[in-house]
Amino acid sequence: MIIRAITVEDDLRTFARVHAACFAQAWSEAALRDLLKMPHTAAFATESGFVITRTAGDEAEILTLAVDPDGRRNGIGSALLAEAAAHACRSGARTMFLEVSDSNAAAIALYVRAGFREAGRRRSYYGPADDALILRRDLPIVPLGIPPASTRL
Repeated sequence: MIIRAITVEDDLRTFARVHAACFAQAWSEAALRDLLKMPHTAAFATESGFVITRTAGDEAEILTLAVDPDGRRNGIGSALLAEAAAHACRSGARTMFLEVSDSNAAAIALYVRAGFREAGRRRSYYGPADDALILRRDLPIVPLGIPPASTRL
């Protein structure tokens, strides 16, 4: 799987379509471009998904992670999450946060598998009966079975 950086010069229509296929409150091409213009914001994509992250000091946040419904269950979300976390580490982040709808079981499962844990909740954030879970994870995210470099013999 090839993961590449996305820039403001890229054609963002495809990413806007993927976002619309994933979220009821989708971000337009213009909204995505505006996000990418913000300092300390980075984005990465595969053939059928993308992630946008922002780093501030020693914290990073995943602003969105979207995988085309036809491309799901193939490890794309995990790969994008790992790329975002690695970039955040290179940028000096020691913690990563994100918000996810408490009704999005598939996304929650992805994040829990990566070691994210609930740090808070925003009531009715996505709608009257749709809370946002605030998830947190210390960085770096180490792949399963590979100990951190500081603990290897």
